[in-house]
Amino acid sequence: MIDVITEVNDFINNIVWGVPIIVLLFAVGIYFTVRLGFIQFTKIKFIFKNTIGSMFKKASGKGVISRGQAALVSLGAIVGSGNIAGVATAIASGGPGALFWMWVAAFLGMATKFAEITLGIYYRKFKKNKNGEDVVKGGPMYYLRDGLKSKFLAGFYAVMAVFSYIIIAAVVDTNNIVTTINAKFNVPEIVIALVLVIIVGIVIFGGIKRLGKFSNYVVPFMGILYVICGLVIILTNASLVVDAFVLIFKSAFKPAAAAGGFLGASVAQVIKFGLARGMYSNEAGLGTAAITQNASTVDNPIEQAVWGVTEVFFDTIIINTITGLMIIMAGVYTTGTSGTALVMESADILFGGGFGSYFILAASILFSFTCLTSSSYVCQEAAEYLFGTKSDCVIRIVWLVFIFIGSYTTLDLAWSLADTANGLMAIPNLIGILLLSNQVVKIKKDYFKENNKEGVFSKLKNRFKKCEEN
Repeated sequence: MIDVITEVNDFINNIVWGVPIIVLLFAVGIYFTVRLGFIQFTKIKFIFKNTIGSMFKKASGKGVISRGQAALVSLGAIVGSGNIAGVATAIASGGPGALFWMWVAAFLGMATKFAEITLGIYYRKFKKNKNGEDVVKGGPMYYLRDGLKSKFLAGFYAVMAVFSYIIIAAVVDTNNIVTTINAKFNVPEIVIALVLVIIVGIVIFGGIKRLGKFSNYVVPFMGILYVICGLVIILTNASLVVDAFVLIFKSAFKPAAAAGGFLGASVAQVIKFGLARGMYSNEAGLGTAAITQNASTVDNPIEQAVWGVTEVFFDTIIINTITGLMIIMAGVYTTGTSGTALVMESADILFGGGFGSYFILAASILFSFTCLTSSSYVCQEAAEYLFGTKSDCVIRIVWLVFIFIGSYTTLDLAWSLADTANGLMAIPNLIGILLLSNQVVKIKKDYFKENNKEGVFSKLKNRFKKCEEN
């Protein structure tokens, strides 16, 4: 049965991740980067001030949870196994050059995610639940239905989101936790699965407010800890850093030769693995951030959309780069080892004493666990769009059931299914935000015009103009 599923999925995967979607991803990213005035570069100061600089400040806008909590729920959903096992499988399959294409996907994806969140909040709906409490509904389903006027694309996206997230988080992240702990401590799968079901169940049955509080404490801790420990490992081997970067850039534009357990890869495969794992990691193009961020207390979409730029930068440019550098510097990506085991082996080689592998073990478990909790919200909201509020309890139970299934799924099949699901989910979203691009540009222009906000390059240009006039 598994062999049949693998064959069918491989066939679909080759179509989904063929030339068309790669071109579409690049085109949409470039298009929004240009139309938004290279916002990821020209508004650096404004973005930092209104994200990291005001993370814990109270907001007065309409919403359910704070801006910072909404961003951390979103970050908790994207910072998962993709940042460790995903980067490892990309490099093990496509070579060091795959990391370069992750960077490209990230820089373009910053503008794409900015657009997604803008539309998500602009078209969000405020309702009252059966207890009389305020709830917010938003995401691609709503801007595809109400903005694009396409119930078909909205429904298709919701179906793909449910399927995609059950495969991506409930299966892949569980699989990552189970295989990692089992390999290191030989703990039975059933024991790990039961513990995960209990803890995840406690968090997700508490709703978005409990999830927001949980993410508020756990996500910053795990992110900062990984960055600090990862940089320590890299800097203790500083002499290898330059050569690693040279290899990354060289490998990005030429076929990766076979070596050891590495079968080699064409340039097209290097790009495919880099983009696919890059999208899996930062989710720019999937539209999911528009679901997790729409509950934030903001009056204008732009105030929350800037978090899209920040979370992609943190996820891919910082965390994925740290993971990728450790793998490439250790030089064991050609041995045939993949996933978290490859990163653990690399960390041990670079740091020694066993600390490296235990650090990666802890980070991998924590990353995957936060993804298990935050991603359930995306799945639940998509299911609710399709079936109404009665589906909330059902989808949470299904989520916990698939945690069990993920405990026994083979790693290669899980990752392959995740890639396919991501691709099918991205297509309607990319079409939607592209056709609604004029709306995004107008909201952005009106906001900065009304608030007289200028970017770094705009201020420099004005200063030079004044100097010329004098």
